[in-house]
This record gives sequence, C-alpha cells and structure tokens, in this order.
Amino acid sequence: MSKFWSPVVRELEPYVPGEQPQIDGLIKLNTNESPYPPSPKVIDLITHDAIDRLRLYPDPNSKKLKTTIANYYKVMPDQVFVGNGSDEVLALLFMAFFQQGKPLLFPDISYSFYPVYCKLFGIEEKTIPLRDDYTIDFADYPTDNGGIIFPNPNAPTAIGKPLAEIEALLQKNTGSVVVVDEAYVDFGAETAITLVDKYPHLLVVQTLSKSRSLAGMRVGFAVGNKDLIDALDRVKNSFNSYPIDRIAEAATIVAFEDEVYFQSCRDKIITTRNWTVSELEKLGFKVLPSQANFVFAEPIGKNAADVAQHLRDHKILVRYFNKPRINQFLRITIGTDEQMQAMIAALKTY
Repeated sequence: MSKFWSPVVRELEPYVPGEQPQIDGLIKLNTNESPYPPSPKVIDLITHDAIDRLRLYPDPNSKKLKTTIANYYKVMPDQVFVGNGSDEVLALLFMAFFQQGKPLLFPDISYSFYPVYCKLFGIEEKTIPLRDDYTIDFADYPTDNGGIIFPNPNAPTAIGKPLAEIEALLQKNTGSVVVVDEAYVDFGAETAITLVDKYPHLLVVQTLSKSRSLAGMRVGFAVGNKDLIDALDRVKNSFNSYPIDRIAEAATIVAFEDEVYFQSCRDKIITTRNWTVSELEKLGFKVLPSQANFVFAEPIGKNAADVAQHLRDHKILVRYFNKPRINQFLRITIGTDEQMQAMIAALKTY
C-alpha cells in the first residue's frame, strides 16, 4: 500500500472478474459470455466513414439508442438511461439512490459487485440469506431500508423469481428504490420492465453483454420512472458525459433491430443448456433450476475445486467460488454444443 492512498482505497476489496486467460485452444465457460458472435449486421457498421467519425464526440445523451430501447420495451425515451456496461449503470444508481442512512438489502449469495459498491460509496449493507433451496424469499426483506437490489435470475445460482412475486415486493416496499438487475433475463425469466409505469420506485437494469453478444462493446441500460432516470443523468453528467462511444451505440441499435438473430442465438443457448443439465445429472451432479445462460452445479461426492482443476487440465475453464454455502458448486457457462460435449467428455474421465 502506498502512503498516498486515501483511506477508502486502503479498505477496499475490489471485485474480482472472471479470468480472461490467453491460452490457445481453451474452452472458456467461466464468464457467461455468449458463444455466438453478435448480429452479422454489426460488421456493416465498421466502415471508413464510421472510423473517420471517431474523431468526433458521440451524442452525450445517446438519443437514438434510448429511442431504440424505448420502442423495443414500449416505454418513453425519457424512461431510459444508458451507460458503459451495466456495471457502470449499477455504480451510478448506487450513488443516486442508496446513500440513505439506512441499509441496502440484497441476497447473501448474489452478484459480488454489490458489497464492493457499498464499501466504495459508504453505504450500509444488510444481506438477506437465501432459502435452503437457494431461492430468494421476499418475505424476509424488511420495509425499513435504504433500498433493495437483486438479480433476476440471481447470480450465481441462475434461479429466477416470478413477476408476480416481484410485484408483491413493490407493493409492500414503497419507501425506497427497488432495483431488479436483469443481466440474464432473456434466457427464461420475466422482465420487470412491464411494471415501471405502475411503480415509480422500480428501476430495471439490463446489459448487452449476454444475450446480445456485445460484452466487448460495454453497453448497459436502465428503465424506470422519469424522475429516477433524471437522477441517474445528474450523476452521470457529474462523472462521465460521454459513456457510450459511436460504434457501441450503432452496434447496440443493430442488436435490438435484428430480432430474428437474437431469438435464434438465445433459443440455441436454451436448448444446449437443457441438454447440459440432463448430462450433468446423469453424472451425479445436483443442478439448480436455471433461467440463465449458465448452470450452477454441485458434483455430489466430489470436491468442486478439484473438478474445476480437472477441467482446467483439459483446457476447459469454469468458475469456482471459494465462498461459504457455495464452495461445492461450479458455475458453468453454456457454450456451443461442441464445447459442452467436450466438457461432459472431460468430466467422464474424472
């Protein structure tokens, strides 16, 4: 540690992203990226004219992109906020809504960036334990809070919550902002965006990194009441006025417009996921019900860390979390059929 570090930096335990190794021939199933490329129409965007225009700043308000997202989800453009990946959107909303002097509530097993943001922004946190079956129980969330945030489907468990239960939570918890983090919603869960006009304290966050195959472009967005979006804009414009570059905005617009390609890739991933679950269960794994582009699986009678290392020895990378309650599970991203067949074959040799 340097003597020049501020106290908050000294105390931080930064978020640890999934490993991005540079290994030839590696089957990478550890960071929930799509196994398929983005829409072929994205290629058409990379023209000499587009490259020449990179010398100019992008639209700071990303009006075309907001309009595209608004039309897709049948809301108004002023109900949409965009940022440099959903992680930036989350960081800005933590600043905008959760510094309340009361604890922010989120599941004890959830996206591990949440406690990092709490530490960074001086937000009191209170984690609510999942049930024994690893599902979220909204009955355990007290209404005296500084906000509620949870992924749907949850990560890393992959289990989703029905929209009716989310609406019941919104009806009960009216005194603070409720954020639904929908990074994986397109793979089987129900989006809460349909509820934003009814509940002014609801904010829904999504990303283009998973189902739209644009992890390398770093685009995320939030949809909610105009007053919530105004607050996010105030924070964004005090931090980074130009979060979305020109090519990223154009690629995102194309990704939403090419609905046929999106549905085709999503459906292939769901089909491969179902096959993978069946094969893992044949090998003695306990697999939690997944509505995401990954599965959370426990190798019964085996040590999960050892299984992860065995796969790595076969150039197959999965995610292992050495944390209480989940240290005997593996998070396995759904790849192509060929990649998942190779993983199953490697597991059979363990």
